[in-house]
Amino acid sequence: MKTLKDFLTVIDAQTLIVSVLAIGSTYLCLRYGLMADIPTGLIGLAVVFPIVFSINTAYKRREAALRYFASLKAHAMSLYFAHRDWAPEDGEATSAHRNSEHRDRVRGLIEELLTSLGQYLAKDGRTAKHLRAMFDVFSRLSTSHEALRAAKVPPNEISRANQYLSKIITDFERMRNIAEYRTPVSLRAYSVVFLNVFPVAFGPYFATLCTKNEAFPSVGYVVAVIYSLVLVSLDNIQEHLEDPFDNIGTDDINLNVLDEYRDVLAL
Repeated sequence: MKTLKDFLTVIDAQTLIVSVLAIGSTYLCLRYGLMADIPTGLIGLAVVFPIVFSINTAYKRREAALRYFASLKAHAMSLYFAHRDWAPEDGEATSAHRNSEHRDRVRGLIEELLTSLGQYLAKDGRTAKHLRAMFDVFSRLSTSHEALRAAKVPPNEISRANQYLSKIITDFERMRNIAEYRTPVSLRAYSVVFLNVFPVAFGPYFATLCTKNEAFPSVGYVVAVIYSLVLVSLDNIQEHLEDPFDNIGTDDINLNVLDEYRDVLAL
């Protein structure tokens, strides 16, 4: 059932429209005697190859986004553990007594970081307001390093904490670029145009199939629908992979991870 449900996610109104156009084109060609044995390899060269190339590129972008997200979470937890263990109470240079107030403050900042990240990368959240909220969290995390300095934590350890924060910001900017930019726009426009033109342009070929198969004269219409279904589905798959953060496709990245990390941050 899950496989069928996932398949249905790539079937939409465009699939129906293109299928109807292909059937209409086939009917008109049959009615007016427009027959042609068009080479089917033309579809693979002009439509399928560019779409598959775009799907591969979009999938690589999604995999890169997953790596950056994993790195961001790992460095965020490393930064939290550093502040939890390196900031002793009463200024003593030992991790035996943790500064609970400082620990809770940094934990709250990490939780806010994960929340703000999900809000910014959401499809409707890429605004200056949410971007400012992200960098406000980064700023307060950077200020928190002063507590380590006041606790006489060695400079090399403070430098390491700064590196953790730098990695978090870098990973965020990489994820932001993936959210803001797309695969080649001209290639996408080309694919969309020919995707909608080909099922109609191949009407004479589908009509020829109807006349050649007396036992099954409707085969041309069936093939027209199958062609439309395959081409539009490939385009929809690419469209769903294009933005891995918009929660439209089944392969989108789940950014709502605060609940599963809240228990870890309580350690």
